[in-house]
Amino acid sequence: MRSRTQLVAYLLKQGLDPAQILTRLAFRKALAGSDKVLEVGCGKTPNMKWLGIQNSTGIDGYAPYLEEARKEKLHAELILGDVRELDRYFKPGQFDTVVALDVIEHLTKEDGLKMMQSMEKIASRKIVFFTPSGFLPQHSFENNNLQEHLSGWEAKEMEQLGYKVTGLLGPKMLRGEMHVLKGRPRFFWAIISLLGHFLWTRWQPSKAAAIFCVKTKP
Repeated sequence: MRSRTQLVAYLLKQGLDPAQILTRLAFRKALAGSDKVLEVGCGKTPNMKWLGIQNSTGIDGYAPYLEEARKEKLHAELILGDVRELDRYFKPGQFDTVVALDVIEHLTKEDGLKMMQSMEKIASRKIVFFTPSGFLPQHSFENNNLQEHLSGWEAKEMEQLGYKVTGLLGPKMLRGEMHVLKGRPRFFWAIISLLGHFLWTRWQPSKAAAIFCVKTKP
């Protein structure tokens, strides 16, 4: 895994705004000490590559994204499968940590809870979710109907399910689909978002653009 300094320098080169970099640092902290990581709904996003995690497995239901991920070598292993049926592909306790980053909102509430239960079963140490705070409308794109948002997840309900919840990406009002800043110039609003995170929404996740949820197993 990359050091904090290496990660920040790398993400700055990728053009991420400061609040997005803080999000990746939160991922890094949550995955520290995990040798085997499963990314549920991995798509073609290089989350594990950014973090410098080598021994990761990815599962996704959209074949074209997996093909791109395979070409870019984003995971050590890639599986085309239904994230609602993780028990079909993995054994209990098979992974140290199981993560779903911007995934659960693409499922109905019923299917999201089912996926959560499966993730908790196949993880031996931690379960990690990153999702918009509440419902954020999003339609399908790139001919991928799995991109539509079907549910919203609130900080309080995740806490009731046993997760420690932190607000991320600053105030909800500043961002739209894909967590993109609405205002222009983006540099200015990126700073406002960062300040909002530290002064307010980090501690009030219901007002944040996104929530970061971690459950550590006993």
